[in-house]
Amino acid sequence: MKKLCCVTLLANLYTGGYIGQTMKEKNEKIPDPKEIEKELGEFLSKKFGDSVKIVTPFVPPQQDAAIKGGRDPQKDTKSINFDLLPEDLIAYLDQYIVKQEKAKRILSTKICTHFNRIRKSKENTEFSDDIVGRIKNNVLMIGPTGVGKTYMVKLIAKKIGVPFVKGDATKFSETGYVGGDVEDLVRDLVREADGDIDLAQHGIIYIDEIDKIASAPNMIGADVSRTGVQRALLKPMEETEVELKVPHDPISMIQEIERFRKSGKREHATVNTKNILFIMSGAFSGLGQIISKRMNAKAIGFGAQIASFQDRFNILKHVKSEDLIDYGFESEFVGRLPVKAVFEELTQADLYDILKNPNNPIVLGKKFDFAAYGIDIKFCTEALRILAERAFRENTGARGLVSAVEEALLLFESKLPSTEIHHFAVTSAVIKTPREVLDGMLSPVENDQWMEVFQAVGREEKAYLVEYISANRKVFGEKYKLTLTPSRIDIVSEYYCRNISDIGNAIRKVKFLYDEAKKIELLFFNKKDVNLILEDEAIDYIIANVVNTSTDFDIFYRKFVTDFEYGLKLVREKTGRNRFFITKEALENPDQYIGNLLKEKSTIADLSHSSLRDGD
Repeated sequence: MKKLCCVTLLANLYTGGYIGQTMKEKNEKIPDPKEIEKELGEFLSKKFGDSVKIVTPFVPPQQDAAIKGGRDPQKDTKSINFDLLPEDLIAYLDQYIVKQEKAKRILSTKICTHFNRIRKSKENTEFSDDIVGRIKNNVLMIGPTGVGKTYMVKLIAKKIGVPFVKGDATKFSETGYVGGDVEDLVRDLVREADGDIDLAQHGIIYIDEIDKIASAPNMIGADVSRTGVQRALLKPMEETEVELKVPHDPISMIQEIERFRKSGKREHATVNTKNILFIMSGAFSGLGQIISKRMNAKAIGFGAQIASFQDRFNILKHVKSEDLIDYGFESEFVGRLPVKAVFEELTQADLYDILKNPNNPIVLGKKFDFAAYGIDIKFCTEALRILAERAFRENTGARGLVSAVEEALLLFESKLPSTEIHHFAVTSAVIKTPREVLDGMLSPVENDQWMEVFQAVGREEKAYLVEYISANRKVFGEKYKLTLTPSRIDIVSEYYCRNISDIGNAIRKVKFLYDEAKKIELLFFNKKDVNLILEDEAIDYIIANVVNTSTDFDIFYRKFVTDFEYGLKLVREKTGRNRFFITKEALENPDQYIGNLLKEKSTIADLSHSSLRDGD
């Protein structure tokens, strides 16, 4: 038997949509949905017989309540709980981004100030932030491609935990014309916030390629994709109400009809952009020439080539609003971007530092690529230097690193998954002569040799990690609430080398294992009635064993119970002692440790007996 779904939609539209609304406006009685269904059923039965049936959609009570409320009641409403300080955010960015010290400081300071003001105004009603003419700290980032502008904003959004959306300025047009609508970015924030409008109203909107909407010279007529987009951005960047319902979107209209059918009410949901932070970025090719012309720099005339990266940066850091207006931006648009951050171009040494950084996504991403085939890959220092040199010649900043790495390893990524090779060391020879190296790796005679190379590169990697973590020990220790002793630094480095992880996750794992080890004391006291104190060296020994053997902690705990439970209870019965300090040596040889405790009692008893005899 066929089910006519289009009839269901017709019934929905009639009973709760446009037809129902029209009848309400005319003060006519709206038929009961069951009556409509019955009448349609009789009509269809006469027309088509029993081959067609009306399907009445079933809406569970929870879903119905969600429609009435506009969002799922099961979802907890998130709130802004922001207490990050500028120095904390700078320290966080330093872990991931090479160079750009001034840009990191500008963005960290202004973004922290923006969200701390919001938090303060919510906590303290006397701290009113409703100042007439208030200007938000919207940010304009200026710098060449591949220097980390987008990466920095994504890191900040992830760290502070607010909704974040990214858009490309070239895809938008002025409202009412064909093309993307800038207000869609605000609606995307609501989707990123899982429908939580309040959370979305404290999000970040990042628009890249903003220099592409500067007005073209000698443009005649309306420029809807350039100055038109600038005008469309003016109100959202300051403060406006954005309708969640999109009038020209059929899906949005159908959703609105369905909500009205269920609730009998017309919703008017809007998003206020007062606290939404806008961050714009672009390469701004040619801006340096406008600045140098204004500054009347004789050494760098208009149209002349700027000699070096540092010269270009030195020019751009003098940018003023009038330069951006000359570049093709409306003065009102520039006025809504009071904070400007200029990014430096990256040198070859900077590109090498990026690859060497344990948190860089390029090397970590390639490790994931090979791990998908069960291959453990490591990079030696010299190979990274060669890759940085090749990327520098691409002249596309950090993006060139991705191309250089992909090009260098494509042959191995295509061939090694079909072999029995599970360890791959990227050396300088791999980069320079890939075909010869691959032939050698596939030769059974040279297989052991390449395994030795892999182990040597692994030792080099770990030595660098120990050095890196030691240099940042204070920052990491305060951030992750873990005292990073030399032994723990070694454990963190070992975990990093054995797993695909950044430094933060490696330290978090060790901190988790540390907390689990400390729980042994409490578990033994509550369940075994034995008072244990694990010394720091013993805790580190436990963590190292779990990391080095990839053992589940529960398995280790069960072994610990087997090794110590009955022995310590025996000592307690024999000696009356119920407090035990567990050392590293005790964990290595529990039988000897318990035996020594019993011997101590025997020795004390013998000494006491001897003293009494001498006294007699």
